[in-house]
Amino acid sequence: MKNIKSIAISVLVNEAKAIENLVNFINDDFEKCVLEILKCRGRVVITGIGKSAIIGNKIVATLNSTGTPSLFMHAADAIHGDLGMIQEQDIVICISKSGNTPEIKVLIPLLKRTGVKIIALISNVDSYLGQHADFILNATIEQEACPHNLAPTTSTTATMALGDALAVCLLECRNFTSGDFARLHPGGTLGKKLYLKVSDVYPNNALPVVKEDTSVEEVIMEISSKRLGATAVIGENQELKGIITDGDLRRMLTRKIPINGTRAAEIMSFSPKTIDEDEYAIDALELMRSNNITQLIVLKDNKVAGFIHLHDLLKEGLV
Repeated sequence: MKNIKSIAISVLVNEAKAIENLVNFINDDFEKCVLEILKCRGRVVITGIGKSAIIGNKIVATLNSTGTPSLFMHAADAIHGDLGMIQEQDIVICISKSGNTPEIKVLIPLLKRTGVKIIALISNVDSYLGQHADFILNATIEQEACPHNLAPTTSTTATMALGDALAVCLLECRNFTSGDFARLHPGGTLGKKLYLKVSDVYPNNALPVVKEDTSVEEVIMEISSKRLGATAVIGENQELKGIITDGDLRRMLTRKIPINGTRAAEIMSFSPKTIDEDEYAIDALELMRSNNITQLIVLKDNKVAGFIHLHDLLKEGLV
């Protein structure tokens, strides 16, 4: 029985060292590739075959999601019609470990005829692809994690890592913001974290409010009927004076304060945690977590507008 743990550790160490070694290839050539893509008026077209094609699709997805329009063209399909998707203002990134595959050797002259610039993302800079590309992204590795040095393992990891480095450089150079990211990721939990605001959530809740001179009996009825476990205490102009929670009521009973004759102002908590309706829902969640509470009073123009509850954020998938 082979030592499975040792094999796994060896693979991870091999790939980690290969990625670390890529630092040596972040040079002027890498910078030229970034600058060339930045001034490109078309799209970034990524091509490859086999495992390189799979990694190419991932890099395309990363580029598209960070503001660099990209598409994938399979190297084999390119020479059977898909080459028609290439436009003169595009830039093509060819991914190949060896740089000498038959498909690449057929494809490169055809790409040259279109007039596009070619970036080679390769592990063999002396290859056919390396010699005919306009720019090189060097993903050279010493050996694969495969014991026979055959299965694409370390090489694909290094290629993907270099693709991430390229994407992040482009992101930074384009001043791509979290708002831009939200615009391209409107769906799912990630999108909600980036664009969902408090104002999108709190209107679905009832608004429990009482005045300072409201009796405790009425306070209890207000909290129970609105089902949020709390009520805001407001002044004559809807301004916030305090909050009464289920916990405040329990503490009142513990201190043996009589229900009859007691007013809201006598048991309310001052300076409750609030959030403006224009804030992001994820900020409301962080405020709740940091203060170990389950609801926040929502303000609009410094007036009490509603409540946002932890359960609201659970329903939205933010927790």
